[in-house]
Order: sequence, then C-alpha cells, then structure tokens
Amino acid sequence: VPHPMESADINDNPINDDWEDFVVVLQRDGVIHHADAIVTPLTDGVSSEIYRIDDGTDCFVVKRALPRLKVRDEWKADIGRNRFEQLYIEYVARFLPQAMPSLRPGPKDRGYFAMEFLSAEFTSWKNLLLTGQARVEDASTAASIVGMIHARSAGDRVAERLFDTTANFTQLRIDPYLLTTGDRHPELRTAFHTEAQRLASTRQCLVHGDFSPKNIMVSRERMVLLDCEVAWYGDAAFDVAFLLNHLLLKGLYHAPEQRGLDKMALAFWEGYVETAREAIDIEALEPRVARLLLMLLLARIDGKSPVEYLQQPEKKDWVRAFTRTGILAGCSSLTDIIHPWFSELQGWEPLQ
Repeated sequence: VPHPMESADINDNPINDDWEDFVVVLQRDGVIHHADAIVTPLTDGVSSEIYRIDDGTDCFVVKRALPRLKVRDEWKADIGRNRFEQLYIEYVARFLPQAMPSLRPGPKDRGYFAMEFLSAEFTSWKNLLLTGQARVEDASTAASIVGMIHARSAGDRVAERLFDTTANFTQLRIDPYLLTTGDRHPELRTAFHTEAQRLASTRQCLVHGDFSPKNIMVSRERMVLLDCEVAWYGDAAFDVAFLLNHLLLKGLYHAPEQRGLDKMALAFWEGYVETAREAIDIEALEPRVARLLLMLLLARIDGKSPVEYLQQPEKKDWVRAFTRTGILAGCSSLTDIIHPWFSELQGWEPLQ
C-alpha cells in the first residue's frame, strides 16, 4: 500500500483557484449532482475553505485545504494534509464512529473531501466557552475521546507509517508555534528550539494536532472532532497541552469573572489519565505536557496564530510574565501551572 504522500503532488491542483471554478470541479468529480445546487462558503477557518452544499434534498460539507493560511504572518503549508485528515477520520471512526463526521464517497487525492453536515443541533465548544458555558462534563467527554485515540493507536506500526507527517506537523505547528515564538523571545529561544527538536523526534501515538474547542462540536448526544488535518504520529503531550492551553486562555478571557474553567482543566487532565494510562506512561507524559502548555500559552500571544479574543495589552503581558517564569524554572507539574494561573486570575483587576 503506497504512503498517501507518494501520490502525485497536488499543490498545483486547479481546485485552489476561484471558488466558482471549484464548483465546476465538484460537478465534474460527481460530488454535486444537480445543476441548481446551492454552494455556500462558510467562514471561520484559517487553513481551509469550507462549503455547505445543498444538492437537491441532500446537504453536506466540502472542505479543501489552502496552500497559504489566512493569518497576518507568511504561513504556507502542503495541501496534501487534506488527505491525512480523511485518513484520521477513517482511522478513528473504526472505534469512535460517533466522535467523527461521516465521510461521503468521492476522490481521495484532489485536495478536498466531502463529509456530513452537522446541523443546527450542534454548537461549537469554543462558542460555549466564550459565552461562559463551562460544563465539566464536556471536558470529561473530550478527555475520554482523545485518551481513547491515543491509547488505541499507541504502538500501532501501521498508524505510525500512515501518519508519518512530521514535515506537515512542522509547517503547521512546530514552526509557527514553537520556533517563531522562541525567536521572538531571545531569552527563551534555546528552550523553545530544544523542545521543538524533542517534539519532532517523538513517536508515541496518533495525534490530532489541533485539539481545540473551535474544532469540537457539541450536541445533546454527540461530541464530534473536526479539522484533523494536522494528524501526526507523535507525542500525546501535544494534544493534551493544546486543549489545556485553550481552557486556560478562556479563563483569562473571562477574568476576573470565574466561570469554572479551572474545574474543567483539572477534569480534562484527570479524565485523560483515567482513559489513557494503560497505554500511555503518565508519569513521563506530565512534564512534557507542562512544558508544552507554557510554551503554547505564549505562542497564542506572540506566535504566528495569536488568539483573537485576547486584545487587552495587560492580559497579554500577564501571559508573557507567567509563562516566562514557568519556562525558565522548568516547571514540570500541571497543578503547579493550573492552580497559580486561576488563583492569580481571581484577583484580576481590569483597567478602569
């Protein structure tokens, strides 16, 4: 079985032209069947374009990767990652079908794929958190999902070969988050670059790579993961730190109001440990999660992909001071990060 990246290079595929031309491609490929199909571009993504397709009585979504991400800094990435997203969905759906959007039949190497449209009953977990709906059970469910993915894929040599995507992961995560941030903080540069090298060389389990509330949809019955184009066989610590990072930043967003993000962060970690500990060495994992968490917190302020909801200069400076202290001290305990973070936020005094 050839590796997905051994197929023809698709970076110059014409589907990356104007979206109306893309509709013609979808019709030609047999994805759209009706001439009067309605194609609605959806927004909110920086790395891909997403379209809702109303094709007769059928409704679904088409996603295609962008060769240049929609951020302020120059950030290019191989659109072959689109194929790895499909492979991740297929892999995880074998044992967690409800946690994945169902894929629709279609071409495999055209830089796009079609999948289930998640209806109005689903809400973005990010939006719930930003509006203060911090439900501990959501954190526990997310922990169970990612913990099971890590546990089921740990030691899977087929998955290791299938998701041998370190080059892609470097373009989308190591360079924009770790290397860029380290270069912008000279006193931390060595720590960031050392961590980047360590991370790139770790092979443990299947990593989502963008395990963020914005990529998790919630309904009464399901929690569904989206945007797995950064899929990589690497370090479990990355997914855990990536999600904790967002929970801590949402806590800062709401400060000085307390919305229970501290309880969510602890519940997520505890739930992950409970689910993954039979396959993942938690004692070895936690120091890696702690180090990455501090670095990712700073990266979402000063890296190539800063969070859009933290605009107050004093909050950004607070993150810089908090993370610098922890990184230079070599903090290796999650409780030594989570408890001080939320404790200090309780006394946060916004500018008048």
